[in-house]
Amino acid sequence: MTYLTSEDLRISDTLPLLAPAALAAESPLDKAGADFVARSRHAVEDIFLGRDDRLLTVVGPCSIHDPAVALDYANHLREAAARHAADLCVVMRVHVEKPRTIVGWKGLINDPGLDGSFQINHGLRLARKLMVDLAQLRVPVATEFLDTMLGQYYSALVSWGLIGARRVESQTHRALASGLSMPVGFKNRTDGDVRVAVDALLSARHAHWFASLTRDGSPAMLGTSGNDRCQLVLRGGTHGPNYASASVQAVVELLQTAGLPPRLVVDCSHGNSGRDPERQPAVAADLAAQIAAGQRAISGVMLESNLVGGAQDYRARPLAYGRSITDPCLAWDKTLPVLAQLAAAIQKRRLRVGNPPRRAANVADFPAPAMAASSHEEPHRLVPTGSWAAFSHRE
Repeated sequence: MTYLTSEDLRISDTLPLLAPAALAAESPLDKAGADFVARSRHAVEDIFLGRDDRLLTVVGPCSIHDPAVALDYANHLREAAARHAADLCVVMRVHVEKPRTIVGWKGLINDPGLDGSFQINHGLRLARKLMVDLAQLRVPVATEFLDTMLGQYYSALVSWGLIGARRVESQTHRALASGLSMPVGFKNRTDGDVRVAVDALLSARHAHWFASLTRDGSPAMLGTSGNDRCQLVLRGGTHGPNYASASVQAVVELLQTAGLPPRLVVDCSHGNSGRDPERQPAVAADLAAQIAAGQRAISGVMLESNLVGGAQDYRARPLAYGRSITDPCLAWDKTLPVLAQLAAAIQKRRLRVGNPPRRAANVADFPAPAMAASSHEEPHRLVPTGSWAAFSHRE
């Protein structure tokens, strides 16, 4: 007798994943790096608790597709962070998973070859090694968590996490955030709805259970204790931007009504800029004016920035060095004046409210280890000692 199967009817292939502990052993985070991540997390927390009056500034490429370019960018960012350390707490945007509205490139972890080969173990190796190198450079990392399992491979290296607009209503991602060890931002929904993000903040404060992996790679249900270090991120939406003073004040009142701290982050990109990177400086200027006028609710900003402005198709060959393959970004030379303007706004706010600077340890307080010149044709780029070439493709 012939029996019909009902299992895996649309599964075409199965590939094993390496265990998180095995990956950590391949690219370990040393004690000094772990201490730096812990201190960076505390610095971010202090900003949202009002103990540090600097501005959290999350800046970097829309997505990471070339770790060597990311390290080049990080060296530029580190110099700027040191210059503005008294006023800005700078964290690098290092998104290694990418949400897609329909289809497209899904990020460094899922498709490191940019060719649909989905060599995920290789992508995980690249992503973790990059974050370890950034910790060695003393550049804090911010990233978006998409898959509830993959974060187990690199979350120990992240200083600020993010749940994006497409997942803010997901019960599973709210549970994930409740168990993450760092502060986490929740973006408003893609249509601009903010209330669902407030609900997410309230949910993440509670204990939850969700399915994931243990460090040895075993499937397990993980129980959390709740995360009360979460923030709302205003990113605009299909109905328009929400960075203006009236929008910020309305959200402050919404947070207060919900019994949440009246502090938030504003994304200068996405719906707030109409996805036009050249509009990000104008958004940041508006925020700087609010901050300079005494607005304390704006505790952080986000910028999409890269070495080269604009974007390119990820299928193009050769790819232009330092240009985004997802959302268009602001060029680095146009990013620097924005950082300076935001730092000046913090200084003006201090003068207005009569407070001396209050700050915790920042990236500039932690010296980076010895550096070696890269063999890449761009001679200005530096990378940590230890070759990326030795980190060959292993699946």
